[in-house]
Amino acid sequence: MNKITIIIESILAAAVVALFVLFFTVNPHAKKVNHDEIAASGELMPIAIINTDSILKHYTLAEEASDKLMARYEESTVKLDTKAKSLQKEMETFQKDVIDFQRKVEANAFLSRERAESEQARLQKKEQQLMAKQQDLENLRQKLSADFMDEQAALTQQLQDSIQTYLREFNADGRYHLVLNDAILLNKVAGYDITDEVIEGLNARYQK
Repeated sequence: MNKITIIIESILAAAVVALFVLFFTVNPHAKKVNHDEIAASGELMPIAIINTDSILKHYTLAEEASDKLMARYEESTVKLDTKAKSLQKEMETFQKDVIDFQRKVEANAFLSRERAESEQARLQKKEQQLMAKQQDLENLRQKLSADFMDEQAALTQQLQDSIQTYLREFNADGRYHLVLNDAILLNKVAGYDITDEVIEGLNARYQK
């Protein structure tokens, strides 16, 4: 897994984690829970745990979001690299021309002063053109970066909305008072993890 893949998945993960921390509030119509009685009976408390890494790995929408961001990043990188390499070649050629011009001036190799001035003017114009191309390249870099962040924000929001909507439907009966992301837990207890059930429901809902 390369660096940008890790960054993209971290961004999506950060967006999802917040959904599972104290996501559900107590159902006002639910019977008051006596934690001591539940502990004594061995029953499970109205709490669920979800593994966000698994959500991002197996939820189709999350996979598609990651793929779209990766494709946009690679497309932008190729475009910038192509223009940067082309500009670099022009600059190298320009530098050689400058050195050649200086050598001819020192050797008094120009047939006339007008010819030397003409070559100097050409080089000055070329320098201005290269500076303009450098600025254009920087402007393109900023635009592609802004476009990437806009798409990232849109996909992240779409992912958040999708999961949030589904979890509201999933817990419409108020069976869980609390849903936690397992990343914040120091110790996990068997029986509380509903990740597989949620992933299955998310994908079924998304396919529709």
